[in-house]
Formats: sequence, C-alpha cells, structure tokens
Amino acid sequence: MTTTTTTTAAVSGTTARPAHRDPQVLRWLGAYTASTLGDSVYYLALSWAAVSGGSPAQAGLVMTVAAVPRALLMLVGGVVADRLGPLRVVLASDAVRCLATLGLAAVLFLASPGLWVLAVVGLVFGTVDALFLPAVGALPPRIADRDQLARVQGMRGIAYRMGAVLGAPLGGLAVAVGGSATAFTVAGVLFALSLPLLYALRLRPLPGEDTGAPRGGTALRDLADGLRYLRGHRVLGPLMISILLADLGFVGPLNIGLAILAEQRGWGAGGIGWVLFGFGTGAGTASLLLTVRGRVPRAGAVMGWSMTLGAVSIGALAFVPQLYVAALVALSVGLLAGLNGVLCNSLVQTEADPAYLGRVSAVSSLGSLGLAPLSFPLTGAAIGLWGPGPVFVVSASVCAVSGALALLVPSLRRAELPK
Repeated sequence: MTTTTTTTAAVSGTTARPAHRDPQVLRWLGAYTASTLGDSVYYLALSWAAVSGGSPAQAGLVMTVAAVPRALLMLVGGVVADRLGPLRVVLASDAVRCLATLGLAAVLFLASPGLWVLAVVGLVFGTVDALFLPAVGALPPRIADRDQLARVQGMRGIAYRMGAVLGAPLGGLAVAVGGSATAFTVAGVLFALSLPLLYALRLRPLPGEDTGAPRGGTALRDLADGLRYLRGHRVLGPLMISILLADLGFVGPLNIGLAILAEQRGWGAGGIGWVLFGFGTGAGTASLLLTVRGRVPRAGAVMGWSMTLGAVSIGALAFVPQLYVAALVALSVGLLAGLNGVLCNSLVQTEADPAYLGRVSAVSSLGSLGLAPLSFPLTGAAIGLWGPGPVFVVSASVCAVSGALALLVPSLRRAELPK
C-alpha cells in the first residue's frame, strides 16, 4: 500500500506550502476531478440508456435502484473508511467503478441487454458510492496542514463544479457520437485516470491516529460509537443537524421545482440553463474566493448568516417573473450556498477526532447525497398539489431554520478554523 508517514512542516521547521502549490493536494485534486467528471458522464449515460430501453416509469425505477443503496449504506461507508483507511477505500471504489462502467460498455457494444443489466450496474455503483463518499471526505486532513483545509475545500468545490458543468456536455457528446456504450467507456476511462494519482499519494498520520493497530469490535459498534460521538460533540452535533436541514430543504426544490417554475413562466429549457448557470457561477466564485483567501474569520457565524441569507434568496425565486432577475437571484443562492458548503466541510475536518473522521464525513454527506435524492418524488408530489411557489417558500423556511440553528447555538456560532 502507498500510505506512508511524512514529516509535517511544523516538525521539520520548513515553511508549509500553500495548498494550491502542494503536489500532494494537486494529485488528490486531479484524482477527485477525474472521478467527479466520471460520475457526471456515468449518470447521464445511465439515464439515457434507461430512457432509451424502457418506459419513463421503468427508467425512474432504474435510477431509484442506483440511489437507494447510497442512502442506506452511507453510514456503513464511514465505518469502513475509519476501519480500513480512507485511501484504500477510495482506490478500491474507483477501481470497481472503472471496471463496472467499462464492463457495461462492453456488454452494450456487443448486445442489447434488458434494463435489468442497467439496474444491476446501478446497484453496484450506488453501493460503491456509499463507500467512496465518506472516504474521499476523510482524505484532505491527511494530505494538507490544518490551516490549509479551507483552501483545500475551496479547490474541491471548484473541481466539483467543473465536474457538474463539463461532465454533462461531455457525456452528451459521447452519447451523440457512439451511444450509451461510448459514454460509459468515457466514464470508465475517467475513473481509470484517478487511480495512478491516488496511488501516488503519501498520507500523513493525524494527531492521535494509530495507523498500526488493528481495530477491535464490530462494525455495528463502531457505527453506534460514531453516532454517540457526534451527539456529544458541542460543535459537530448541531452542525450535522444544520447540514441535514439545509440539504433536505435545498436539493429537492432546486432539482425538481426549478424546471416546473421555468415551464410555468415561459422561460423554456434555455431559461433553466441560464438560472443554473447563475447558480453554478455563484458557487464557483465562492469556492474560488476560499481557495485564494484560505481562511474565513468567525467561520461558524459566517456559515449561519450565509445559510440564512441563502434561504431568503431561495424564497425569492418563487416571486421573480423575469428570467434575468431569476438568474441574478440564483447567482446569490450559489454564492451563499458555496460559501456555506466550504465552511461546513472545513469545520467537519478540523473539529472531528481522527478516529471518527470517516463516520463524521458520512453523516455530513448523508443529506445531500443520500437522503435528498430520495425526496424527489415527495417534492414532485408537493409541487403537483400546490405549485412550485409554495414549495420554494417551504424550502426557504427549512433552510432558514438551519441558519438560525447555526447562529443560536453558541458553540457552533463561535467555531473557528485554525490559523
């Protein structure tokens, strides 16, 4: 295995490199970017293949089969990351995703299988995702100094936005050129590109981390210990509740309600694109600012205010008839959500005990990447009953509660990032 101990700058007496000049961070960032692009291409290819091979209801079932294991097993993934080490888990996860997508591409090139093949691959992919996401969240503190973690999270945010913005057109181009099989091939190659970069990483042990002793006890006990640890932590406990509320209030309306809102107001598909462009630009700008600045004073209070002001912006989307105004409002939503996301991730990684970092990362990812996608049918039903406007208002209210929690709990409001 490639994980070896490195001497930190503080010990060696040398000046620490900023994250954007650290080869270790850049290797991790390159691998994360390739993997995120592969994710985007894969999901576009899966949805296209499912729609092409069956009815809309059957396609929805395939996508649900892919999403359910990620929600059910996310917390287990955190336990696995803490027991085996996050780098081992990330390497294995990307290797399995690479083989699964390339194998599916080969099957599609040679035959026309039923939807059950897509469902099986989706099930495998969702299960591996549940292992990958907590592990990748536990890596940054092992490759960068504590005072660089906000900058690393800003870089991660930029990479994520690049994957979302570039992955969809790349996948669409691959489908247009050679069908779903070609798109799955592109996704598999992108996952393969991440492997040598991950293999070249050299991790530093975190303070108090025992890398040599095997972990005793059962995985179920580890999970219970992790949840008890979060419940008793003065910062992480309320932070997890705040993150969960924000994710549940934000993800569904943005993904489902925005399309219906654009249809009702005559903005069309191009209008949705402009609103999403505004959101992506705002989120990318926030990540870039954190990458350059490296630290935000009074991080807990800034996070709470960004949630609260972001909730106001989300609610405003329900009342703006003009497209250009909606795009500007979406820009503010993205800017505030991007700032909030970077600060949340940075606080998670600086506050968590090293022994629990995988499990804490799993809980922090559970809302947006596990539970929120499963809320899409409920969001769609609510929009069908009351329309998108009231649903956006409810969404804003939930996000406002999240921000209020961050501001009213003294330990969270006073949380700081290391200097």
